Amino acid sequence: MAVSVHTAKSELRVALKEKLSLLTEAEKAVQSEIVTEKLLKMPQYQQSRRVSVFLSMKDEIQTHKIMEDLFSSRKDCFIPQYSKAGMKMVRLDSTADYNSLPETRWKIKQPALDDVREDALDTGGLDLILMPGLGFTKRGLRLGRGKGYYDNYLRLCRKKGSNPLTIALAYSVQILDDIPMSESDVPVDHVLFADKSEMRQ
Repeated sequence: MAVSVHTAKSELRVALKEKLSLLTEAEKAVQSEIVTEKLLKMPQYQQSRRVSVFLSMKDEIQTHKIMEDLFSSRKDCFIPQYSKAGMKMVRLDSTADYNSLPETRWKIKQPALDDVREDALDTGGLDLILMPGLGFTKRGLRLGRGKGYYDNYLRLCRKKGSNPLTIALAYSVQILDDIPMSESDVPVDHVLFADKSEMRQ
């Protein structure tokens, strides 16, 4: 009997979380640095003015330096604000603003739900969304954590006439040959990761 897409995704998430748990802090730091450098050199990033960046969990590419570059290059920085109703991308003004944010139970910073901030889709949309996830293929298939926040948000963007570029940031162990997909899954435009030759340099 064929395994359902839902079951295949669940099994793949477990396997990827195990792989990610084996990465050392040093390996994560090296790969995060390589991926960050790749992103900052991309013309698509340099030309974007309104950018959303995820505030990374321990098993994700570390995004603090990207956030700092957004501020120093005077881009408009937006970050996720999750709730039961879905996800918004809201304005983050500075490093001090970031430092003042409370932590969620996932140990990432996020504006409190009663913290009213500029919503990107109310003020012109986004040029670029930096995408987290558990697994990716080089051609842009993405496996998220199962909540559908980013897939739903991208559909909302398009509904409101915004069509941001999407760039996923990944560790090498997150790159797969294939990912089971359902109709609701939205591929990403680019996937940045550190390959083995770059890590040996």
